[in-house]
Amino acid sequence: MTTRISSHARPLAAATLCGAVLLAALSSSAHAAFNPPIRMTHGIEYMSGGIGSDEAKLMETVAPRWPATFEFAIKDHKGAEFASDVRVTVRDSHGAVLLDNVESAGPFMVARLDPGTYEVEARLRGNTLKQTLQVMPGAPARVAFLWPAGTDMASAGTRTVR
Repeated sequence: MTTRISSHARPLAAATLCGAVLLAALSSSAHAAFNPPIRMTHGIEYMSGGIGSDEAKLMETVAPRWPATFEFAIKDHKGAEFASDVRVTVRDSHGAVLLDNVESAGPFMVARLDPGTYEVEARLRGNTLKQTLQVMPGAPARVAFLWPAGTDMASAGTRTVR
């Protein structure tokens, strides 16, 4: 025996099914990470996050879809700990500022940068690291900023590390 749904009832049945699937997905993943907000400055989209293991996994998953990924950590002889609240400035090869002292909301930041060469400055509690980033067409670029142990403590002065 087959059950037929009238053509008038099909949209309602489809909407009910979609709602049930969505509700089941939401309720079964109470700990699921949500995308951090995509922000824009000077016409450049960026997103940052990675606090907690679910959000860190999410940022690792989306990173290959963005042209540039920045990772922030504090390293000592035992290993590395993620760093957040890093202030990031990105300049193009002509010195124009594209991201101007934006704050990371976690140990990862991704940005939609056009192919080219960029100077990236990352500042954590008065300690500044600078690196050059080369973004190639169709290939995501990644750079890691590793501060020495003790950087997570309040710093009396500013120190630039290259």
